[in-house]
Amino acid sequence: MNLSQHLKNKQLFKTGILINGKWIKQDRTTFEVTNPSNKQQIAQVSQATDQDLIDALDTSIVAQLEWRQKSAKQRSIILRNWYQLIIDNQDDLATILTIEQGKPLSEARNEILYGASYIEWYSEEAKRINGYTIAANNPNQRVQINFEPIGVCAAITPWNFPNAMLARKVAPALAAGCSMIAKPSSLTPLSANALANLALEAGVPAGLFNIIHGHSGKIGEFLCTQTSIRKLSFTGSTEVGIWLYQNCANSMKKLSLELGGNAPLIIFPSADLDNATIGIMQSKFRNNGQTCVCSNRILVHSSIKHELITKLLNQISMLKLGSGLEPNVTTGPLINNNALIHIQSLVNDAIKNGASLHTGGRISSELQGLFFEPTLIECPNNNIRLFHEEIFGPILAIYTFETEEEAIKLANQTPYGLASYLFSQDIGQINRIMEQLQYGIVGVNTGLVSAENVPFGGIKMSGLGKEGGKSGIKEYLIEKYICLSL
Repeated sequence: MNLSQHLKNKQLFKTGILINGKWIKQDRTTFEVTNPSNKQQIAQVSQATDQDLIDALDTSIVAQLEWRQKSAKQRSIILRNWYQLIIDNQDDLATILTIEQGKPLSEARNEILYGASYIEWYSEEAKRINGYTIAANNPNQRVQINFEPIGVCAAITPWNFPNAMLARKVAPALAAGCSMIAKPSSLTPLSANALANLALEAGVPAGLFNIIHGHSGKIGEFLCTQTSIRKLSFTGSTEVGIWLYQNCANSMKKLSLELGGNAPLIIFPSADLDNATIGIMQSKFRNNGQTCVCSNRILVHSSIKHELITKLLNQISMLKLGSGLEPNVTTGPLINNNALIHIQSLVNDAIKNGASLHTGGRISSELQGLFFEPTLIECPNNNIRLFHEEIFGPILAIYTFETEEEAIKLANQTPYGLASYLFSQDIGQINRIMEQLQYGIVGVNTGLVSAENVPFGGIKMSGLGKEGGKSGIKEYLIEKYICLSL
């Protein structure tokens, strides 16, 4: 498949690695990128050599020392230029995203705008990194607190939001005065390359934002062990996050880890069921269920279960599977064959243990890509894998409860703690529940919780640190205390 023929701006199709402002592809081994909608090859992308990793780090060190000397306003202007170029090229960026990741074009455009919103937000926050003074204990002293860039940073980004997750990490780093070495997922490297190419066009200095592709283990180890890299941000599985955490210990670098989730969505009898149905569909089927904050477990009071299931089945019947480039498609493919096998195994395990399948539950027999039918399954208990594992696919798993206490217990019965949701019209109940949910994010009467101006992150095995909002830029700053004797 010739991806570039679908683009107005052919310069956005890059298959090399980016080091010091130059795209490099000569004499490099490559890996294949395929379209999950039809399994066809899109591109061969260059892998970084050991020397490339060293060069990327060396140029990042030099570029960061120069970048931190620029005024906050100068950094802000360049970031704002980058934002505007993304807006100007949003259709091409969405096309690249759809072809390599699978999500429908309309959803891909939303991701592009969502990612751009972080760059816009942090272009403004760059001018608001303010220190403060403290009244000194000694009358002959002055106490001042400064915020300074942490230095060279690294990011490892996932395939499910290959544009937005990179923007969410790079924008605050650059706004703070840091440099960034990014390792995108090998399943979706083209979106990252396109975004980086626009950064260069916007005036981001050579070496400040480098992109490296290749073997995850080798690159991950390099990024962890290099002491000159002072910050690592990762979005991905809990297992890999733990490995990164362990391997960063010897260099004592700062970490942001946005890891797995097992989000409960609780629906109480007082809830507006039409609104709850919309919230569930938004939360569950966005990106075909391949999000870390999508509702994994729908916990519904037994008195409203049948009515809710009827409404959900009606909404699921309106979903259309297919290639994201086709009109009216709402639901694209899963990312690879392993994802298909995982989803099918979860359904099989649930049915084996007494679950009732209402719709879906199988790999599509009509489409040739990696498509799994949107599924609604009613689970009799929590002694199944669906309750305990992150699904990452289009399965609505319904469980019932009788009391508020039981709902809270079921919701918190997981080692994860990223996102949670509740639907109720009882204000007292809302306040009680949201305080007892052991999650970093709580959505009340909504299934959409992500935005550029809020702190996004989990607790427990869902990671540490925050992205977005004022908290996001602090992850790339050090707080320096200065005691001045007069």
